[in-house]
Parts: sequence; structure tokens; C-alpha cells
Amino acid sequence: MSHNSNPPEGKDPQLWETAKRRVAFKGHAATYVVINIFLWILWYITGRDTAYHTPWAVWPMLGWGIGLLFHFLGAYVFTKSVSVEKEYEKLKQQQ
Repeated sequence: MSHNSNPPEGKDPQLWETAKRRVAFKGHAATYVVINIFLWILWYITGRDTAYHTPWAVWPMLGWGIGLLFHFLGAYVFTKSVSVEKEYEKLKQQQ
């Protein structure tokens, strides 16, 4: 699989970048789910005794989940093309 930044011939560059960000997010989300299932199984197998009644598997899940949330926002909500378009319109109205 090629990882160059140029889209294949005939593909819209902005759509190509958005597609790449979304595919990367989906891979990240799948990895998050698989690893966290493993961590919860590990917690269950090694003993569920906790000093503060909070399973230790919550902490890596929460920390990584914050990173996953930002990855989602970058892939689906705050896309570069939308941000550039908004800024362009703002500058144009200021003229």
C-alpha cells in the first residue's frame, strides 16, 4: 500500500485527504476496541481487587479514548477543507 500524499490521477485531492483521514481513524478505532477488550480480559483474569473500587483498565481506556475522540474530530468534524473554506469566507466578508 502506497503512503504518498499525492492522490491517484483523476481523484479530487481534498476528498482524497478526507478519505485517508477517515480510513486512518477507522483503523485507530478498531485497534482501540481490540486492545481494550484484551485489557479488560487481563484485568478480569488477574484479579478484580482494586483499592479504590475502580478497575485499572478504565485508565488506559479513558486516556486513549481522549486521543481517539480528537482523531474522530479531525477526521469527521474539523476537516481541513471545511476550516479553510470558513476562513476564506470570513476574510472575503471583511473586505
